[in-house]
Amino acid sequence: MDDWLAYLTAQGGRQSNEHDWVFPNSDHGSASDGTHLVPLTHLSILECDGPDAARFLQGQTSANVEHADGDFAPLTAFCTPKGRMIANAEVLKVSAERYWLLLHASLAASLATHLGKYAPFYKVTLSHRQDLALIGMIGRPESWTSVAGLPDLPRLDWHMTQQEGIVALRQPAGQPRAMLILPAAEAATRWESLSRSASAANTILWRRADIDAGVAWLTADHSDAFLPQMINWEALGGISFRKGCYTGQEVVARAHFRGQVKRRLRIASLEGSSLPVIGEEIRNGEAKRVGEIFQAVNDDVSDSCAVLAVLNTSQDEESPLFVGERQLVLRELPYPLERLDPESVVDGTATA
Repeated sequence: MDDWLAYLTAQGGRQSNEHDWVFPNSDHGSASDGTHLVPLTHLSILECDGPDAARFLQGQTSANVEHADGDFAPLTAFCTPKGRMIANAEVLKVSAERYWLLLHASLAASLATHLGKYAPFYKVTLSHRQDLALIGMIGRPESWTSVAGLPDLPRLDWHMTQQEGIVALRQPAGQPRAMLILPAAEAATRWESLSRSASAANTILWRRADIDAGVAWLTADHSDAFLPQMINWEALGGISFRKGCYTGQEVVARAHFRGQVKRRLRIASLEGSSLPVIGEEIRNGEAKRVGEIFQAVNDDVSDSCAVLAVLNTSQDEESPLFVGERQLVLRELPYPLERLDPESVVDGTATA
């Protein structure tokens, strides 16, 4: 991994914080035209390996692990007994007894510790795969199919393909978006080949695409704070209400069937380019607290910030919202705010 980071630095990149990369002359907050390569060092892989891996995960995760079949890669959440999320992830089946959990890098170690409490009862090994690198492509990811040795691009969001130890994963966005997961030792060579038809871009470009897609990835700052429905996880197919029990299942199901979800994820624009703090209060025109900032990235082009916010469902849509003295303007979600059963995605009656 150190060689991969050194290569990115040699290409003019620098880390603006622990996880984000900045490249000279890169678009700062929008994909614009063309194709862009993004190092995804803010994401990581936690591996669960062993003959009982599927059974082990089935008792811990909101996804039905049987749906992870090497093609569909379902979203999931790991919860406390009170239904609060420790982490959310995407489940990739990479071999008969091996699963990869794609999640924010700040949560890989803590989730491994949490799951490790139960691992001795199963024949599984948990490992944070820091020997893997993740590369994102936005714009025309189909162009990577011309690079020898790479898997074909999945046709649908939240689906995967793999070839010779390299996984390709499709992600939702206004523009085509996909990622490669590959050995870190091969990352520089693959980047070099892909860069012939794509330009290096800042990590913020990828995180902005997540915001525009209404996809909220938990970080260490969010752990144990939200029910899955508070970040619309069931609207993205991240909860199977038809599977058996898992940790936190009773609370999550009760909140759904009794209509007890009082907060929801929204997309918004915040005036001014100064980033708000995660968890910063959102107030209405009467100065009443009605929500909080989940995530934000700034946009130098429009002198504003793109925001994911968790708001009270009782909040009047017409009421003005503020973060400090700055106005927050809500945007439409790109998906209906209703339950999407992953079973319907698997059987083809819904699209992922």
